[in-house]
Amino acid sequence: MKKKYVLFLVCMFLFVAAGGEASGKQPSVAVGGNPTIVCTSLTAAFNYPNTTLTSVALAAEGSVSAPGIGPMPEHCIVKGKMNERISPVDGKPYAIGFEMRLPTSWNGRFFYQGNGGTDGSVVTAFGNILGGGPTSNGLLKGFAVISSDAGHAMEPTPIGGGVFGIDPQARLDYGYNAVAQLTPMAKHLIETYYGKFPDKSYIVGSSNGGRHAMVAASRFAKQYDGFLAGSPGFNLPQAAVAQLWGVQQYAPISQIGANGRPDVSTSFLPADTALVSDKILAKCDALDGVVDYTVSDPLACQSVFDIDLDVPTCAGAATHDGTCLSLDQKSVLASVHEGARNSSGEALYTNFPWDVGIRAAGWRTWKFSNSTGNRDPLAVGFIFSTPPEDPAVLNGTGTTLLDYALNWPGAAARFDVDEDAPKIYATDVTYTESSMSFMTPPDPLMKKMHAKGGKLIVVHGAADPVFSVADTVDWYEELTAHYKKHTTDMARLFIVPGMSHSSGGPACDQFDLVDALVKWVEEGIEPDAITAKARGAGANVVNSEVPATWAPNRTRPLCTYPEVPRYNGTGSIDDAANFSCETPWRKHGHHCR
Repeated sequence: MKKKYVLFLVCMFLFVAAGGEASGKQPSVAVGGNPTIVCTSLTAAFNYPNTTLTSVALAAEGSVSAPGIGPMPEHCIVKGKMNERISPVDGKPYAIGFEMRLPTSWNGRFFYQGNGGTDGSVVTAFGNILGGGPTSNGLLKGFAVISSDAGHAMEPTPIGGGVFGIDPQARLDYGYNAVAQLTPMAKHLIETYYGKFPDKSYIVGSSNGGRHAMVAASRFAKQYDGFLAGSPGFNLPQAAVAQLWGVQQYAPISQIGANGRPDVSTSFLPADTALVSDKILAKCDALDGVVDYTVSDPLACQSVFDIDLDVPTCAGAATHDGTCLSLDQKSVLASVHEGARNSSGEALYTNFPWDVGIRAAGWRTWKFSNSTGNRDPLAVGFIFSTPPEDPAVLNGTGTTLLDYALNWPGAAARFDVDEDAPKIYATDVTYTESSMSFMTPPDPLMKKMHAKGGKLIVVHGAADPVFSVADTVDWYEELTAHYKKHTTDMARLFIVPGMSHSSGGPACDQFDLVDALVKWVEEGIEPDAITAKARGAGANVVNSEVPATWAPNRTRPLCTYPEVPRYNGTGSIDDAANFSCETPWRKHGHHCR
C-alpha cells in the first residue's frame, strides 16, 4: 500500500511538471507551431458570434514590407468586423473593424496592437513595438497580431475623428469594450488556425494604445500575461482639456492670423524653445555625474531649473531670435508647465516637467496644431463631454474648431474651463458612463493583475508635451505606496530623457521592450535596465533631432524608476556599458511639481 502511494505521488509530480491540468497553469514558456488548416479556408472554418470575416488571404514571404524594418515572413491576413449595428442616437452604422496577421511560423503568442489617437482606422497589424524607428515588430518575431479601429470609422476630412462620440456605445468601444470584445474572438480564431489557443498573450501600445494597455491591465487581467504601455494617456480626457486650456494661454501673446484669430504657433518660435532647452541643459546636465550633453535625471532637474533666473529676459517685446524670452512668454510657459487650472485655481490636469525635449518639433505639434485642429477640440467636445456638442457647431467643415478652443467671441461653441471641463465627469440617461470612467483604468492599483501574476512595463518620455510623465510618475508612486518593495515584481516604469511623445526629441529613443516583457513573463528575467539607442546618421529611420554633440549611435541604459543612469567614470560617454543604474538622492520624492 505504501509503495502504491509513493508511486502515485511520483506520477502526479511528473504530470504536473509536464504541464498537466492538475497544475492549473499554462506552460511557463510559449510553444510555437504551424497552421493546421489552409489560410483561405478560415472563412468557412471560423465561426464566432456577431463576427464576419470580410477577407482572408495568404501573403507570401517577402511580399509585404514594414517601413523601416523590411520584408515580413509568410502570413495569413484576416480582415473582419464585429457587432455591426445602426446607432439609435445618431443613425450612423458602426462596427468593430479588425485585421489579424497570422504567421505561418508561429511562436505561440498573441499580440494585441493598441493603436493611437482617436483610432477610427484599422492600422496594419504588424505588431508595432514602442520607441522610434523600431527594427522589428510582433509579426517578424512570430506573434499572431490583431489591430482594430476600436469600434468606429474615421469621419472624412476636414472634420476628422471625434464625432463618433455622439453614439454612447461607440464611446465605450473606444474606451475599453473593443479590447473586451476582440480579445476572446482573436484567441478563438488563433485556435481555429493553429489548432490551439495562444500559450501567452500580450497587449502593446503607445499613446492612446498605451492607455488601452493600462486599462486592460486593470479590466482584463485574466486575458493577458504581459502589458506594455508607452507614453500612456492615463487620464486622457484631463490631458485633452489641458490642451484646450493651453491654447487659451498662448493666444494673448500670439499674432493674429489671416482668419482674424490668434495663430498660437507664433507665441513661441523654434528659436524660443531651443533657448529654453539649452538653458535646461546648462543647469541640469551634470546632475547625473557627467557632462554628456543630456539630462539623464530629468526629475531632479525640476528643483534646479528656474525659468525666471536661468533664461535671459528680453528688454521689451519678444525678439524670437533665440537670445531671450519676454516676461509674458516666461509667464505663459511657467503656467503651462505648472498645469491647467480653472478660475478657482483647482488643477484640471497634472504639471509638465521641464526637459530639454521642449525643443523637439513634436512639442510644437501637440501644443499648437493638435490642440487647435480636429483632434483635441473634437475629442473634448464630442467624445469626452456629457452631453456632447451639437455637430451643427462644425457647419460641415470643422472651421469653428479653433473657436471652440479659444472661446473666441461670437463662436458657435465656446470652451469654458469652469463650465465645460467638469463635463468629462458627467453622466446622463443617454451617456451612463463618464469619459473619466470609460477612458481610465477603474483600478489604478491593478489588483487583478497582481493576483494573477501579470507583468506591466510602462515607458514614458520626459518631454512628452501632451500626456505628462508627471501623471505616470504619480500613478507609479501610488502603486509603490500600496505594494511597497513588491511593486517591481509586477510593474516597472522607464523614463526616457529628452524623448517627446512616443518618440523623437534629443533622445535615445530606439529600444525593444517587447523582448524584455516576454523574458520577464516567461523566464522570470527582470528588466532592470534596457539599452536604448540614438537614431543619428546611419540609423534605419534617422531622428534629425539627435544632437550633433552625440555619437550618432549613442546608447544609454533606461533604468527602472526611480533609478537613473550614472557614469562609471571611465570609457566613452556614448556607450551604455559605461553607465550603471543607481537610485538618486531623491528616491521617492520625484520633484515633478
